[in-house]
Amino acid sequence: MSRRDEDLLVEKIAKAVKEHLAKLSASSGGGVDSSSDDEFSPEDVAKKIDHTLLKADASEDELRKLCEEAKKHHFFSVCVNSANVRFVAKELTGSSVKTCAVVGFPLGAGTSSAKAYETKEAIKAGADEIDMVMNIGALKSKNYRTVLEDIQEVVSSAGETPVKVILETGMLNQEEKIIACSLSKAGGAAFVKTSTGFGPKGATVEDIVLMRSVVGPNIGVKASGGIRTWDDAVSMLGAGANRLGCSASVAIVTRKEPSQKGY
Repeated sequence: MSRRDEDLLVEKIAKAVKEHLAKLSASSGGGVDSSSDDEFSPEDVAKKIDHTLLKADASEDELRKLCEEAKKHHFFSVCVNSANVRFVAKELTGSSVKTCAVVGFPLGAGTSSAKAYETKEAIKAGADEIDMVMNIGALKSKNYRTVLEDIQEVVSSAGETPVKVILETGMLNQEEKIIACSLSKAGGAAFVKTSTGFGPKGATVEDIVLMRSVVGPNIGVKASGGIRTWDDAVSMLGAGANRLGCSASVAIVTRKEPSQKGY
């Protein structure tokens, strides 16, 4: 894409944002539909979960346990830092559970070339999906071309491997969320994702509804951060998410109280 094309795209996105905000203002007060437990079975929910362990001190024993839980409950994937991808992919060999790697995590403030390299290395190690953190500072500074090119470079490096773009919605206002979703879609992302789980705020039903309304039906929406219970999970899915990032995944699908906090 030429710089002229990128400029035109950014102008188009800015116009679309204004129109979207106007629609939101006109429809405010309508509320968010809630979903009943009857709509989802534990098996359905499990297939939409990226079982997650992203803390810096995650040990091999903890990662092995994570993989065993994922295989037992048939979660969609195990999501880990890129340094742990090779270990996790080996543990999941022979199962249907995929390996997901985070890139530029958790700040998104690295260079695009560094994110692209990390993406290639993660895929080489066995990653089936990539969750990249958007350049949040560039978005806040209205450097939309920088945000777009950052996403495009990771998507290009990933090839056929799906890329999710983490927006860190807790740091963004309504307009920025819409722009971030639009740029992610334009950049070739397969999903937009709410949060790292390390930011000021996790997923909300309202943000999922907004994100889905921006990206439409053909791009995934992943709710991540603060999803700890069955009710949390069902609410997010009912609002339009089709993937969940959770560390309390076992508690969710067994409808028990989570035993610990954090990622």
